[in-house]
Amino acid sequence: MTIALIAHDSKKELMVQFCIAYCGILSRHHICATGTTGKMVSEATGLDIEKFLSGSQGGDQQIVSRISCNEVDLLLFFRDPISAKASEPNEYNLLRLCDVHNIPVATNIATAEALIHAMERGDLDWRDIVKPSR
Repeated sequence: MTIALIAHDSKKELMVQFCIAYCGILSRHHICATGTTGKMVSEATGLDIEKFLSGSQGGDQQIVSRISCNEVDLLLFFRDPISAKASEPNEYNLLRLCDVHNIPVATNIATAEALIHAMERGDLDWRDIVKPSR
């Protein structure tokens, strides 16, 4: 399974802590992330992460492209709806494409934990039924 990670600046440390807590589960999957988020998570966890550009330089659009090509199975997008900056990822486009391609999305830690536990139990295997094969 390919899991994409994106975090607004004010949520990057929360993403790092989440990935430390679930490192054992995440290590069994392919992880990709926007540049700064991926660097911080990789340094803190030792996880092998495919890093794209930083979000402000187009990394979020690289993940959008992967979603469009059915190359992402789960998106963890820790966003700050209160103080997000204009240079941070285009939320609408990301969320719309996840809906179009039936990609489970977590935009906060509570949903991320629910999805990680569901993935670990095998409850997300339905993705092969509704998503075209690669």
